[in-house]
Amino acid sequence: MASGISGSHQNGYYFSSRRVGAMVLRYFYLLRGSIPRIVELAYWPTMQMMIWGFMSQFLAQHSEWFVQAGGILIAAVLLWDVMFRSNIGVSISFLEEMWSRNLGQLFASPLRPYEWACSLLAISAIRTLIGVVPAALLAIPLYHYSIFEMGLPLIAFFVNLLVFGAAVGLAVSGLVLRCGLGAESLAWAVIFAVAPLSGIYYPISTLPDWLQPVAFALPSAHVFEGMRAAAIDGVFLMDRFLWAVSLNIVYLALGLGAFLLAFRGARHRGQLLQMGE
Repeated sequence: MASGISGSHQNGYYFSSRRVGAMVLRYFYLLRGSIPRIVELAYWPTMQMMIWGFMSQFLAQHSEWFVQAGGILIAAVLLWDVMFRSNIGVSISFLEEMWSRNLGQLFASPLRPYEWACSLLAISAIRTLIGVVPAALLAIPLYHYSIFEMGLPLIAFFVNLLVFGAAVGLAVSGLVLRCGLGAESLAWAVIFAVAPLSGIYYPISTLPDWLQPVAFALPSAHVFEGMRAAAIDGVFLMDRFLWAVSLNIVYLALGLGAFLLAFRGARHRGQLLQMGE
């Protein structure tokens, strides 16, 4: 029995946090070694925050409603960027392995596909924090608005959007594994297709009646509805939070399942060594 357990350990048929940690360090060192990549992480969130922040300042001078809307717009932009960055963090880290034709080398090691997926989720969270936190801090002196004043609800919003974006990123990565690099544009396109249904800048009630149930099938719609309630009325809508968590569990399971299934298919077809630029 002992030899069987030892053999399975030697073959790598168990979850190894050390291997996950090694992959996270690999992606972190790649990120640290490229100044343009680090600058790019903070560039787009900061640009969006500045554009919408100045817009909110203009609106604040024209009506009492827009005074409230100013802070909501900045919060919406920052939280949208959490979802976007989380999605891109998974997709780009995955695509970098494809572009460098490194999949064959990776899986000549004991690394398991689900460990790779865990490392993609971890580096996505790191990239998102590096990108969004500077923009959120810069909003304080520029526009006298701090999203951190939301307190604990902000953590709930952040984590839910982080998970949903990563789930979409895993599913898209699975599609690229299945279809090849010709589908890599989906890494950007899919998450933007979700944006109009998420109610980022407007209530879901703005959508046509037939489209509202579709929107509420997305965790992001519940998060942004909850964000507006917290920002305007100072209340935390527990039902929205629970809906977002429940849906995220489903989407994360589907995204991970799609990724692992596509990986298994690519390996059986012998495509891992062939994929790349």
